[in-house]
Amino acid sequence: MSKSTRQAFGESLAQWGEKKKSIVVLDADLAKSTKSEIFAKKYPERFYEMGISEMNMIGAAAGLAFTGKLPFLCSFGCFLTGRYDTIRLSVAYSGANVRLVGTHAGVGIGDDGHSQMGLEDISLMRALPTMGVFQPMDARETELVMDYLCEKWTGPAYLRLTRQNLPALFPMTEKVGAKWEPTKITKLKDATSGKKKVVVFASGAGTAEAAKAAELVESTGASFALYNVHCLKPFDDAGTIAAVKGADLVLTVEDHSVIGGLGSCVAETLAGLDHHPKLVKIGVQDKFGESGEPDELYDLHGISAKKIAETTKKLLG
Repeated sequence: MSKSTRQAFGESLAQWGEKKKSIVVLDADLAKSTKSEIFAKKYPERFYEMGISEMNMIGAAAGLAFTGKLPFLCSFGCFLTGRYDTIRLSVAYSGANVRLVGTHAGVGIGDDGHSQMGLEDISLMRALPTMGVFQPMDARETELVMDYLCEKWTGPAYLRLTRQNLPALFPMTEKVGAKWEPTKITKLKDATSGKKKVVVFASGAGTAEAAKAAELVESTGASFALYNVHCLKPFDDAGTIAAVKGADLVLTVEDHSVIGGLGSCVAETLAGLDHHPKLVKIGVQDKFGESGEPDELYDLHGISAKKIAETTKKLLG
């Protein structure tokens, strides 16, 4: 069953609100869109509607954290990270135990257009010391990330979520016997023996497109070994290095700028090796987004399954 990761977040947040009384939620006049309204209806005394004032919301969340609360502050990813200087000083520099939740990530939001598309948010958040960065691939993984952020993680964290529904991909881990770990990459598919091995790292909505592309290339002389990356900081360097062994080609797939996102994470890791396979970053190529149907925009930016498969075939000759 498909579900947006923002919807899964809202449901999980309400469940954790019952188990953890220190959780408080702040929103910037977008509770219906971010799905924090689910928590608000259940626990109105712990929900704060801050209006269209993200800067003030960030400062208030930091203050609440230092009184022993666990604040989740919610807005569209582009609006939240647009207040970067406040996040940098009030949350990251102070090490406040705050969860920043950015929804409506990437060009996948469709006709809302470039003004509301978070395409630089991962890059910005990764650059901040103390900040963890998480992007789940489906509803189930959103629940697991939420469990980790509520139970184990301390300090600032950024959670990136989709507007659009995503297919349930988590069962793929069971087929390959993969174990999910909170800050490690997760194998979703092995490459077929005897074919050119293409190691693909994907994150968020990009993972669904990469999984569909894997089926398209399987009829050719190539095969994907597919890995999902839900934690972009701290990044799993060791797991990434192990995954690319024997690869003929490495791809990264993300609905985000190729500058500073998943592709940069993998490139930074491979740069430390004496030798490594060719890396190609699939994502938004140093451009702003635009209005359109999500499928059309994924095609335009080369992120759709069809375009990923076509790119793979061209690269392998």
